[in-house]
Amino acid sequence: MTSVLPGEPAPLLLSVIELLGYPNLRPLYERLGYRVHTEFAVRKAIAFLRKEKPAVIVADFYFQPDFRDRVSNLESLLAAAQSLKGVKVLVLHESAHEHALERLRQRFRIDAALTLPAREEEIGALIRGWGP
Repeated sequence: MTSVLPGEPAPLLLSVIELLGYPNLRPLYERLGYRVHTEFAVRKAIAFLRKEKPAVIVADFYFQPDFRDRVSNLESLLAAAQSLKGVKVLVLHESAHEHALERLRQRFRIDAALTLPAREEEIGALIRGWGP
């Protein structure tokens, strides 16, 4: 559970779900003490980051070999998140896309990455360890 002083709002977690390849994790995030905002498109998540600063971003990653100038769905989101100090980034990915994720990690800060299907306990322990 995150520690929040009385009268303070709970920290914000931005969940970016484009693939819907895993269960709804909102109840987990809320049990950990976060307010949760979910976006289903990276474009909308970037617009949200211009208005709000989450403590944590959890986003799914997918590799698209047909992109000409990008590796995946996340470059623009990660670029926007780089300027937000203190924001932790967790990426959920398929094991088959590990090579592409490593290319992305060479260019952008990703605090943690978990292979799908990630267990709730694993995600919870990681986020809990970051604290507010």
